[in-house]
Amino acid sequence: MTTDTQVDPLSHTPWLALRDRLQAKRLLDGPGASLSLRIPGQPAMWVGAADDAAPRRVSWDPQPRPAAAADALQDLHAMVYRHRDDAGAVAWGGGVFGHRLADVGGVLPQVFDEQARHLGPMGAPAADLTEAARALQAGGQVQLLQGRPLCLAMTATRLALNTELFEKCAKAYVLAAASGGPVRPLPWLVRRVANGRLRKDRRAAVARWAQGLLPEEAKGY
Repeated sequence: MTTDTQVDPLSHTPWLALRDRLQAKRLLDGPGASLSLRIPGQPAMWVGAADDAAPRRVSWDPQPRPAAAADALQDLHAMVYRHRDDAGAVAWGGGVFGHRLADVGGVLPQVFDEQARHLGPMGAPAADLTEAARALQAGGQVQLLQGRPLCLAMTATRLALNTELFEKCAKAYVLAAASGGPVRPLPWLVRRVANGRLRKDRRAAVARWAQGLLPEEAKGY
């Protein structure tokens, strides 16, 4: 991957706006918290740590790099874009209850309609990028990586909504699990329909990215 510093500084404004929104709601917390946005029409992204003054423009084209050029932050975000053609925005960090999910198994069952519709199935927690890449193939929009939520979406707006939705659902689930109360997933038919609509959105996003265009925002349920 390469970093291009000769860019229009205004072009990364959406990254700054999204970072500020997530931080204001404590949804980009923890050491190493980071955020990226995919750049249409090229294998590149705006990526940076949550406390960076501005993001860097970096290629995620899977070209081999010397070991000295390794960058854990860039590698994490590049992994998502390489393995998920629908992804347009990625955040790693999460909120208080997203972190606490690791204490109750690390997997959020599909117990809410909106969760199933926009987040989809959540795979087992991942300890490294290889495990995370494998888990993301299931099509879910959130995954615990090293104990912290790795959230993705087709657009920046949807990423903000997904991180907020995940934290809300994680709070309800963690509190229920901690109290020992029963937690039942949605009926299989409801999950199938909701997950099918998410898959449709993902296919549409793949087609838009292939054309060098930003995906359209999802409308309605």
